[in-house]
Amino acid sequence: MKRDIVKDIIFLQQKAAPATFEDKAIAEDLKDTLTAHRDTCAGLAANMIGFAKAIIAFRQGKDIVIMYNPERLSAARPYEAEEGCLSLSGERKTTRYEEIEIKYLDQLFRMKKKRFKGFVAEVIQHEMDHLEGKLI
Repeated sequence: MKRDIVKDIIFLQQKAAPATFEDKAIAEDLKDTLTAHRDTCAGLAANMIGFAKAIIAFRQGKDIVIMYNPERLSAARPYEAEEGCLSLSGERKTTRYEEIEIKYLDQLFRMKKKRFKGFVAEVIQHEMDHLEGKLI
């Protein structure tokens, strides 16, 4: 189900609770909402649609990838980025890393570890900041 984008700063600043297998419906709503905003959005975190759970969704090519309980294991080559967010107006500067390694649970709740580079890495970092209650 497509959900409304949360703009309540107090809610968005809450740290997300760990996701469980029972939170799979939230992931489906993230996919539907991301698809509905495909022209203006590359990723979403669960708190952006009203759920303080550690789940993110992002586009990688034509696919939408879901990560439950993502953790950054490493980061290399910092740079300054300027990002926008559906939950906030305007764009803001922030530091991102060109390459990251993430540990997460996939849609079947299998543990995965994967490296990401470039724009996809930037999107993942932005969404993971949301899980920590950090806003750009």
